[in-house]
Amino acid sequence: MAPVVEKKVKAEKSSSDKKEKKEKKEKVMTEEKTSSKVKSSSKEKISSSKDKGEVGKDGKPSKDKKKADSKSTAAPAPAKPVSRRPPPRQIPEPKKVVNSYLADMDLPSSESESDEEGPRRRGVDENDAEDRLEEAVRPSAKEQRKLNDKERKQLEKAAAAKVAALRDDDNVFDVAFEQQGEGGEGVLSATDIKVHNMTIRAKGKVLLENTTLTVAAGRRYGLVGPNGKGKSTLLRLIARRQVPVPDNLDVLLVEQEVVGTDQSALASVVAADVELMALRAEEAEINSKLSDLGLEEGAVPAANEAEDGAAADRLNEIYERMAEIGAASAEARASKILHGLGFTEVMQRRATNLFSGGWRMRISLARALYIQPTVLLLDEPTNHLDLRAVLWLEAYLTRWKKTLIVVSHDRDFLNTVTTDIIHLHDERLHYYRGNFAQFEEMYEQRRREVNKEFDKYQKQMKAAKRSGSKANADKVAKEAKSKAQRTQRGKYEDDSSKAADAPRQWNDYTVHFEFPEPTELTPPLLQLIDASFKYPGREDFGMRDLNVGIDMGSRIAIVGPNGAGKTTLMNLVAGDLQPTHGDQRRNFKLRVGRYAQHFVDALSFDETPVEYLLNRFPEAGLRREDMRARLGRFGLSGHHHLQPICKLSGGQKARVVFAAISLSAPHILLLDEPTNHLDMQSIDALAEALEAFQGGVVIISHDARLLQSICDDTERAEVWIVEDGTVERYDGDFEEYKEELIKEIAADMDEDEKAK
Repeated sequence: MAPVVEKKVKAEKSSSDKKEKKEKKEKVMTEEKTSSKVKSSSKEKISSSKDKGEVGKDGKPSKDKKKADSKSTAAPAPAKPVSRRPPPRQIPEPKKVVNSYLADMDLPSSESESDEEGPRRRGVDENDAEDRLEEAVRPSAKEQRKLNDKERKQLEKAAAAKVAALRDDDNVFDVAFEQQGEGGEGVLSATDIKVHNMTIRAKGKVLLENTTLTVAAGRRYGLVGPNGKGKSTLLRLIARRQVPVPDNLDVLLVEQEVVGTDQSALASVVAADVELMALRAEEAEINSKLSDLGLEEGAVPAANEAEDGAAADRLNEIYERMAEIGAASAEARASKILHGLGFTEVMQRRATNLFSGGWRMRISLARALYIQPTVLLLDEPTNHLDLRAVLWLEAYLTRWKKTLIVVSHDRDFLNTVTTDIIHLHDERLHYYRGNFAQFEEMYEQRRREVNKEFDKYQKQMKAAKRSGSKANADKVAKEAKSKAQRTQRGKYEDDSSKAADAPRQWNDYTVHFEFPEPTELTPPLLQLIDASFKYPGREDFGMRDLNVGIDMGSRIAIVGPNGAGKTTLMNLVAGDLQPTHGDQRRNFKLRVGRYAQHFVDALSFDETPVEYLLNRFPEAGLRREDMRARLGRFGLSGHHHLQPICKLSGGQKARVVFAAISLSAPHILLLDEPTNHLDMQSIDALAEALEAFQGGVVIISHDARLLQSICDDTERAEVWIVEDGTVERYDGDFEEYKEELIKEIAADMDEDEKAK
């Protein structure tokens, strides 16, 4: 019976719903008819009120008005369209004023309102209810303040998180090592740095694990390895003594530019010698005191004889110590170092706050070379130098008698300077005697041996597993570890603090740069004819008599001291700057690929590398997967593809720029210091790509090896020397130009040695 009753109820409900819908429909039709009558009545009412007034002589509403009111009261309001949104909160209607004779009357706002304004006014009145709804839903002033405070705090929190992610926090590094002797007394008077079983983690990521750090006094080490593996971190930890360093060793890391002040560059370098500055200040104080006593009294009173004698003795001690540290030649030595790094006499007298960041970095390097710390740590010291300054620094450091550890991507620099190589590989430090070229030979031999042992081990393990005997597999693993440890101790100067693991394959990461073959264009492509240029308001700098041209087959190396105008010339050639006089000509079909020293400014920091390339090159028609594959070929690892560009390192940003240049399909490449943020594998890949590129190449670089590879074809290659505002073509190839510079530098240093 229950289902029958339920069906009956549903049927009655359905019949009732249909009846209600029909009644509603008839009601709407009736309301529409009434609404039209109300509108016509309203017009009559407005005109009547204008002509006769709204009130009779006795103060009561007129008869016409009463009739209109009765009709309007009887007429229901027109139905509004049904909204799909949820109904708003009900607002109580305002109470009607019973005693007012104007109650419930539809009156115009004023006599000046025209017939056309009436309907518009009624439209406004019809929206009053909606306005009241918005006001009711709108938060109060107190609630709005709370919302604003909450939003502000969220923004501040996000900004703080971003700053924290980019900040170099000393506390993010977790360093563990084996203590040297009881209470660490074994390192108090040592001249070497020796740390066993060292493990370094950065935010949980392992950089080095159970390795040994060995730095012998008087050796010059090159610390090499792929970017992002912990080379710079290791230097910082040594400089901050977060790893055990003997107390008698003074350690200095050059990583930050000098703070700009009114002090001259020369004075800033001399001021780096804290002891000399203290001795000079004390000397001046004692001399002033003695001079004042003598002037006031003519003769020293007996009461002051003992004090005066002690001051004189101290003055003699100061003079003796100043003679020992060479105080008399301090300014001369500092001046020679600054000159070697590219500072003219005028620049040496200039205040440090007038120099750019690159030049202030040179001042920091000069200060370090001047004070000669026991252990000098240099992180990419050639990045801010021109070619001549790099060659001078090479020559200077080959005569360095103290301990040196340098991180550099410049092969020629490492080959010239280093006596040992520390290779950061596979989370360990591996040591090799000799310069970088010798290291490469030994490393390649070792890599082949290790991979050969790995293949042999894999075959033995597979055979043992097929036999089904776990004992056989354990025996193979034990023998492999024992053999690896014997090889490690007997054949290579390596860390042996950790028992050797089973053989592992050595996989070196590879980078492949590639620029597409350009379409052929008829020469000339770029020309400057009788051109000159001056920056507004810069009377001290200008370029003149520029007559240069670049074609598809050009191979041009631009050299010269920093500040001579190399980058300005590059910008004139590219069209970023216009000559103040003369002509600049360019093929209208020409596409130019630019890489500038300050390329970071051109990147969109809030985008990921993939988004940046997709947005910039939509015409390429590549999918996200294709863009990621291209970034991977240029050496950007997969997990960096989807990170904001602002969180990428300089080397990672450089790879994004090179990928963008490749997508632009250029005819000519204009490269300004392209190696500054690249590791050696990437520089090698760039050199190979430039050699294979069929278009023109113009390059500014301090990397002699890269310049030599580009200028290897003597028929096409040119060397442009920029100096004193002019461009001169060198009569010879790049190798001859480099040898000429080396001879000049060596002659200057030999002369300085004789003067000592």
